[in-house]
Amino acid sequence: MSTNEPLKWSMQELNRLSADEFKSSEKQQVILVLDNVRSLHNVGSIFRTSDAFAIQKLYLCGITGQPPHRDIHKTALGATESVAWEHVPTTVQCVQQLKQVGWKVYAIEQVKGSVYLDKMSFSSGEKIAFVFGNEVFGVEEEVLRECDGFIEIPQFGTKHSFNITITVGIVLWHYLITSAK
Repeated sequence: MSTNEPLKWSMQELNRLSADEFKSSEKQQVILVLDNVRSLHNVGSIFRTSDAFAIQKLYLCGITGQPPHRDIHKTALGATESVAWEHVPTTVQCVQQLKQVGWKVYAIEQVKGSVYLDKMSFSSGEKIAFVFGNEVFGVEEEVLRECDGFIEIPQFGTKHSFNITITVGIVLWHYLITSAK
């Protein structure tokens, strides 16, 4: 570009909502369930991503850390104040409660019978909950047995895993573009 004008948008030009405005704004019909996520930095990053995608609610289950905590706040950058969240003692209990009130629950996991994410599409208005597991052990077996289905992200390297924060971003982006159609 030949102009000396800044290329980046200013904060004012981005027209960001305040935390209170965000809380009362319309949300995506999607919920995230964290099954025993051990890293507080991952939890904070998931709060931030949840804010960016305007999710309905974030459930922190089992040993998953909860705000207020400085390590969560460090990566959440204030999203703990805008994203609705709740702690539930067990992920099984959380999944059962969601299903009782009409949410379709999918575990994001590499299991028998999983469907690749790129083969999934979601209807606008469909109430979807995604379960994300522990960084080492994934989604617990007893939780998997409660889910309506399993989604796997195709991978082509040798590790066959993403960091949970990357996984959340990939799944939410796919959900957003397929549910908008």
